[in-house]
Amino acid sequence: MAHVFVYGTLKKGQPNFYRMFDRANGKTEFLASACTTQKYPLVIASKYNIPFLLNIPGQGHRVQGEIYKVDYQMLKFLDAFEKVPTMYQRTLVELEVKEWVGEAEGEERASAGSITKAFVYIATEYQPDWPSRPNYESYDSYGDHGLEYVIREARD
Repeated sequence: MAHVFVYGTLKKGQPNFYRMFDRANGKTEFLASACTTQKYPLVIASKYNIPFLLNIPGQGHRVQGEIYKVDYQMLKFLDAFEKVPTMYQRTLVELEVKEWVGEAEGEERASAGSITKAFVYIATEYQPDWPSRPNYESYDSYGDHGLEYVIREARD
């Protein structure tokens, strides 16, 4: 089992959230809301309005998201879904727990404010102008930015 931090379309209420709980993809358990301990640029880019976390620590915001405990099958699915290693790379980052909800068997419950680690998907390649795009602390496909995510099934 591994801990994965999601910050984009896989979060609750977002277009790909259902994929996290599709049993064909593996097992998932929601553990906590959290944010990165370091600042990172979170941008919306490409013609599909995809959220990308750029590997430029110290710039941007402390990014808000959710921590999930996933089995090996789900981790393998997420790697394929996130197109590792061409589009994203899976990287271990430090997170500050905001609220721990999960009751992961055999794991100690983390308290608010505590630091934990989880894998996150960070963009491997991006256009030179992406770091200068608007940065977001929290991604919402339906936000005021007007850049709604284009789901894969609707793409040309």
